Amino acid sequence: MTSGTRESGRLPLAGLVVIDFGQIFQGPYATLLLAKGGADVIKVEPLHGEPLRRRALPGKSATLPFAMLNQNKRAVTLNLKHPRGRELLFEMVRRADVLLENFSPGTMDGLGVGWSVLREINPRLIYATGTGFGISGPDRDNLAMDLTIQAASGIMSVTGAPDGPPMKAGPTLVDFMGGIHLYAAIMTALYERDRSGEGRLVEVAMQETVYPSLASSFEYYHRTGQPPPRTGNRQAGLSSAPYNVYPAADGHVAIHIVTEGHWRNLIKAMGREELADDPRFATNADRVAHMDETDALVAEWTQTLGRMEIFAHLKAGRVPCAPVRTAPEVMHDPHMHERGMLEEIDHPELGRITVPTSPLRLHGLAKAPAAASPTIGQHNAEIYGGWLGLSAEELAALKDEGVI
Repeated sequence: MTSGTRESGRLPLAGLVVIDFGQIFQGPYATLLLAKGGADVIKVEPLHGEPLRRRALPGKSATLPFAMLNQNKRAVTLNLKHPRGRELLFEMVRRADVLLENFSPGTMDGLGVGWSVLREINPRLIYATGTGFGISGPDRDNLAMDLTIQAASGIMSVTGAPDGPPMKAGPTLVDFMGGIHLYAAIMTALYERDRSGEGRLVEVAMQETVYPSLASSFEYYHRTGQPPPRTGNRQAGLSSAPYNVYPAADGHVAIHIVTEGHWRNLIKAMGREELADDPRFATNADRVAHMDETDALVAEWTQTLGRMEIFAHLKAGRVPCAPVRTAPEVMHDPHMHERGMLEEIDHPELGRITVPTSPLRLHGLAKAPAAASPTIGQHNAEIYGGWLGLSAEELAALKDEGVI
C-alpha cells in the first residue's frame, strides 16, 4: 500500500490494486483520483522514466505537474520489450484489479501485453485505455495531444477574439477531461464487477469527452444554420448579456447575468436604476440585440473600481461575478486551503510545494495524507521483492539485464 493508504484504512478504495502505465496528464490524473481514494497505485515506467519526468531540471526527476499528479503512488521501472519484463507484468496482473494505460491505440497489443492477453491471465481485471480518438474508427491512429484534440474537436474554432485566429484554451483542458472520464469508466466497471465477477475493457476518447462542452456553440449552429463564431469572453451562443470580462481599475472581473433579477441588482449596484425602463435593456433578448451598448455601460462602471470592490458590491447583490485571478493567487487561495483541497508538502526534490488533494469529497471519511511523488524505480525492491517475492540476487540480475 502507499503510505497514505496505510495511514487511512477507512478510505473506500483500500485494497484495490492498480497497475498504472499512465503518462503525462490524462492517465496519471485518473490514477491520482484512485490513489486519493485509497487504492494502491503502482506506477510502471520505462527505465528512463515517463515523458513528464523529462521536463525536469537537470539533476531532478520531478516537475511540479509530475509531483501534483503522482502523489500517493509507488513507482517501479519495467522494460516490456524484454521477455522477463512481460513475465513480471503478468505476475503483477494476476494480483491486480485495474490496469490503466494511455498509449497510442495498439501499443500494448504490439508488446504482447494487451487486453486480449491480460484478460486470460486475470478474468477479473478492469483494463482501462485512454486515447485521443478511440480504439476504433477511421481516426483511430491520428496522433493526439491536448492541442491537436482542441483543434479537431472544435474547441479552438470558437475560442479567441472575433477578429483573431483560433486559439487553444489556456489550461490542458482535454487531457484532464479525459482523465476524469477514465476514472468514471473504471469505477463504473468495478461496480459491475461486484455483481458479475468479471472484468471488462473500458476506453475513453478525449475528443468524445469534450463534445458536450460545446453545447452553446452547437445551439448557435442549430439556431442560425451558421458555424458559431469566436466570441472572445462573450457567451459562446451569443444568447446572453451581460456576459463578459470587464476592465477594473486593477485588472478585470467576469460578470454573467442569468436572470432579470440579476440585471436589476447589477444596475442598482451601478447606480443606474433608470436603465430598468430603457427598452434597449428591458429583457435579455433586448440586451443581446444591443450587446455592444450593454457591455459599454457595464465597463464604464467597472473601470472606475478595483476588482475586489466590484466583487463585494455584486456579491452583496447576489450577482454572478468573480475577479480574474492569476495562477499564484489561486495557488494561495485561503478558501481552498481551508477546505483542504490544497495543501503544502515538503518534496524531496522540489522543496516546499502546493499540491491538490482530491475534489471528490466523501463526507465522514478521512482523506489520504499527501505522500510525495516517487523517484524513478523507487519501489522496485518493495514491489518485485516484497510483493512478488523475488530475492535480492534476482533483483540484481534483472537490473543488470535491463529488465528493471
